[in-house]
Amino acid sequence: MTTLIKFIIVLIIGTTTIYAQQDLSDNLQDIHVTITDIDSDEGMLYIGLYNSEDTFLSKRYKGTRSNIKDGKVVVSFQDIPEGTYAVTVFHDENSNQKLDTNFMGIPKEDTGCSNNAKGFMSAPKWKDAKFILSDTTAIIEINM
Repeated sequence: MTTLIKFIIVLIIGTTTIYAQQDLSDNLQDIHVTITDIDSDEGMLYIGLYNSEDTFLSKRYKGTRSNIKDGKVVVSFQDIPEGTYAVTVFHDENSNQKLDTNFMGIPKEDTGCSNNAKGFMSAPKWKDAKFILSDTTAIIEINM
């Protein structure tokens, strides 16, 4: 009898997990990011996707980098669950794989953010940069 009860519990938990995974995969979308007005084609452009205010600007959810052609970059993040996100970019002109800053922490290299959010005497805020990814592909345009 105990074996039968354990089997039924495992079966219920397993079925619930399968349906939860199916529901999640049905809600995956893409985020297409176009970055324009980049000063030069030198170096690389680093693009970060953030999925939480708590990790914004500290721990990317996903990231990529791209060469620049004619002052423009287009990248896509695919199969992203619905939710709230923000995108940041920086132009690594000297190809040292990091954002160079001055002694006060102010970036020496160009940066950008979704919604073209700008910070005043600080980095952009999550509330200004965030966007909602729902049932369609998100098109994000950032001007450097």
